[in-house]
This record gives sequence, structure tokens and C-alpha cells, in this order.
Amino acid sequence: MTIPATAQPQQRPEWTLVIHGGAGVIERDRITPEQETAARAGLNAALDAGSKILASGGSALDAVDAAVRVLEDDPSFNAGRGAVFTYEGTNELDAAIMEGTTRRAGAVAGTTRTKNPIGLARAVMEHSPHVFLAGEGADRFSVEQGLEQTDPAWFATPERRRQLDELKARKTSSFDVDLKYGTVGAVALDKAGHVAAATSTGGLTGKRWGRIGDAPIIGAGTYADDRACAVSATGAGEFFIREGVAHEICARARFKGESLQAAADAVMAETKALGGDGGVIVTGPTGEMAYSFNTPGMYRGQASADGRRSVGIYGDEE
Repeated sequence: MTIPATAQPQQRPEWTLVIHGGAGVIERDRITPEQETAARAGLNAALDAGSKILASGGSALDAVDAAVRVLEDDPSFNAGRGAVFTYEGTNELDAAIMEGTTRRAGAVAGTTRTKNPIGLARAVMEHSPHVFLAGEGADRFSVEQGLEQTDPAWFATPERRRQLDELKARKTSSFDVDLKYGTVGAVALDKAGHVAAATSTGGLTGKRWGRIGDAPIIGAGTYADDRACAVSATGAGEFFIREGVAHEICARARFKGESLQAAADAVMAETKALGGDGGVIVTGPTGEMAYSFNTPGMYRGQASADGRRSVGIYGDEE
């Protein structure tokens, strides 16, 4: 489904911010009023955090970091607190961050004790010679960097436990039982004209064998390039990896000159043809902001220096 975040602006706004809290079968009769209110509040809080940084002249990197941290701490979404359970009943967290100036990036997978995985991904980018750390090594690096640690029980919520129990009762394979991919993400353009992207997730309910989806994979679920755009994705990660969704969108914008909306729509259509459901958020140096998703809904929000601001959940919301 194409829901333009904005039309192409005549004059580039000084800064832009687009966020998501996951895509999927998100329909009015599947969400309680309390859940909807909590999700909208979380999206607005994330917009507040990122917008404050951008409006004061801060970097896109700091803005996406701040916005994603808010969403990681909110149990309405599948990242940080409120992350889904693996089949074995644990929470394994993935995250990635990237800035578009030099295309530095950091990513982690299978972390278990870092309170805000996006902060660990940033530490990998800024304080290690590597791009991607996983599992025990990522956890050890987090401690060495002095990042805030937490008991793994902090991530767990009764609702996520119920979803795992339902999956096991159905005797199905790894699958998001509610068909909601609650991965969170943010993309931003700052006053200096630089872009950045960040994504964080708990993965899929019942995932096994150390499964890693697209969110922490640079070029699949996360990508940023000042020459094109910044992208964060959410959905059925195996298909997003095969399509190379985030990089593919940037490549179409950079080499074909497509608008970000057109590029996002084209790549999401190709992902759908492979069998993949989900969505993306995009912004770039022109100031264009875009959403594209092939599911009934996507938790999403946008804000910019020229006063545009909105949050949405359902597919029929502009």
C-alpha cells in the first residue's frame, strides 16, 4: 500500500524525521482502544525526542538514535522491552545504525542484556573496527563499553509470552502469530544535509537456531547514503534480505533518479512478489519523506522543520 508521507516539497525543509513501529495485519478490529492509544503515544514520544535534536541543529545520527531508544523502551513495540520470545523462551535483540556521510555503520544480533540495543550498535560503529557483532561477543563488548545492562527479564512482557504459548499450541514453525512485525526504526535528514537510519527488533515470535532477520543487516533492513536516502524496514526479514530492500531503494533513487516514494513502492512490490510482507520508511537530501507498505497497516509517524507532523496506524490514514 502506498501512503505518501508527503509530496515532494518545493523547498527542502531544514530537517525531516520519519519513524515506524512495525507493519502487518494492523486493523481496527484487531487492536483494543488501549493498545491504539499506547501506540500513538509511543510514536509521538519518539517524534518528540528526534525532533528536539534536529530542531536544535543536532545530527541525523543523534536524532534516529534518540527516537529508536524511546521505541525500544515502549512495550507496545517489538524491540527492547516488549520484544518477542524465541522458541526457547528468551529475548534475542538485533539492531543497526548507519550515517550517510561516510556510510559508517554498526550492527548487533542476538544480544540479551543491553538495555538499548541501538546504543550497542552505535558503539560498534564508533568504538570498534567492525560493523557487525553477534551473540556472546556483542554482549561482552557492551559490558566493556560501559553500556547500561539489565536483567533479561526486563525485556519480557506477559503479552509476548502469550504469543509464544499460542504459537506452540498451534504447533507451527517460527511465525509472528499476530501477523504484526513490530520492529522499530527511524530515518532523518539534519540541517547540514546529512541522513541517518536506525532499526531495532526482537525478531519473530518462536525464532530458532539464532535466526537473524533483515533489521541489523546493512543494505537489507537499514541503509543511509547522503547521495540518495536513508531507509529503515520492517517485515518478513527473510524476503527483505533476499531483495536487499534498503540498498535497492537507495540505488534506484541515486542511479535512476526516482523519487523516494517511487523507489520505495517499486522495491516493496518486488518484495511482495517474492512473498514478503512489510514496509519501509524513507527520507533523503531533498527533504522528501515517504512510507510504503504492502500490509493492512504500519505504525508510523513523521515530522519536519516546516511544521508537518502526523502519526498513523491503519492503511487508510493519510
